[in-house]
Amino acid sequence: MRATLLGLLLLGSAAAAQEKTPLRPATAEEQKARAAVAIADYRYGDLLWENDRIAFRIYARALEKAEPPSSSGIDAWGKAVRWPFMDRQLRTGDQHADHGEGIDFYNVGTGRGTGGLGIWYDNKLWTSRNYVRPQILNAGPDIADFSVDYEPWPVDTLRTVRETRRFTLPAGTNFTRLASTIASSSAEELIVGIGISKRPINGAKLGEIAKDEAGARMSWWGPADGDKGHMAAAVMVDPASFAGFAEDADNYLILVRVDPGKPFVYYSGAAWDRGGDFATRDSWTAHVAAQRPDFRP
Repeated sequence: MRATLLGLLLLGSAAAAQEKTPLRPATAEEQKARAAVAIADYRYGDLLWENDRIAFRIYARALEKAEPPSSSGIDAWGKAVRWPFMDRQLRTGDQHADHGEGIDFYNVGTGRGTGGLGIWYDNKLWTSRNYVRPQILNAGPDIADFSVDYEPWPVDTLRTVRETRRFTLPAGTNFTRLASTIASSSAEELIVGIGISKRPINGAKLGEIAKDEAGARMSWWGPADGDKGHMAAAVMVDPASFAGFAEDADNYLILVRVDPGKPFVYYSGAAWDRGGDFATRDSWTAHVAAQRPDFRP
């Protein structure tokens, strides 16, 4: 009964939030470069995190009924200011418009977005439903740090898996560090596929994907969406566990070997060509190649 009542409250408050209102300007105190994380309980529990460079979002279970199809992929927003803006923009009910601080025009759909994962088995990606049990560990200003769970999901008839994932985004970077622990009903090794959506911009258009086998990373430069510009994304994994590249209908995938119950680390990043940091594909690709991430759990 309590869960049903909570769901109704979320649906009611979220519906009210969809009435479009002007973006509230950031106060002088809010206009400080910093990291931030917040749960938008007024919008189906969207979990928002950002820093002075980039902004991300994942979706709660309540959204699955309200706005299907909803997935456990990672959303990215274009960001043009150095201070937090996602919560204020989402409250306008019009986050898909550019109000001067940034814009949400990347559409995760049923894909992995910018770094969501699944289990790669029999040439298919088996994915979880949306997140549950969020825990905010540090809401800023130097770092956004939180964890969520993904409840058990099947991998064909072979096994059942579940995941706990920690997200860490310091100030000054376009990359979230993700530490994942996947439990399994079988002790056999897993192949995890970490994805970048193929068509999150303007429907059928494909962007440009660059795959670096030696560096165990891939970067993507999206097609232009009218006057909204280009989004970019990248995923970096530990070369020691790198198992190749793959694709499905929705995603470009980088594969890693994972032992059940043992944490592994990867990095997911994004950028907007109007954000002031990476105006071209070459600048983004070079930035991804120059990263030296720490993959220690």
